[in-house]
Amino acid sequence: MERNFEGMRFCRECNNMLYPKEDKQNRVLLYACRNCDHSEEAARNDPTENCVYRNDISGVGAERYIVRPEIVTDPTLPRTKNANCPNECDKKEAVFFQAPSKGDEGMKLVFVCTTCKTYWKE
Repeated sequence: MERNFEGMRFCRECNNMLYPKEDKQNRVLLYACRNCDHSEEAARNDPTENCVYRNDISGVGAERYIVRPEIVTDPTLPRTKNANCPNECDKKEAVFFQAPSKGDEGMKLVFVCTTCKTYWKE
């Protein structure tokens, strides 16, 4: 019987979602229902069935976020009145938020100038 990986599996008994579970004694991957006792073994020779989590790392080093100019009107973001805009604006007001971090990069803040909408990280 040939099966295509659907992304999610469902229980044949109660139609609830099956979750990956490890059978430590037999060292196999099972898909088990959390509502009834139904479980099924994943196909051992099919790499798509044995894949529980896949982490695609692409664009390493590239910024993975977009700062829209409308962000300066967001009333929930904190503001500062002594930011140093790289565009050398006459005003020093900016909104800021925490940048998405990668690994042990440390916390970085993204500042957006309220005058010229330029953004930078510090």
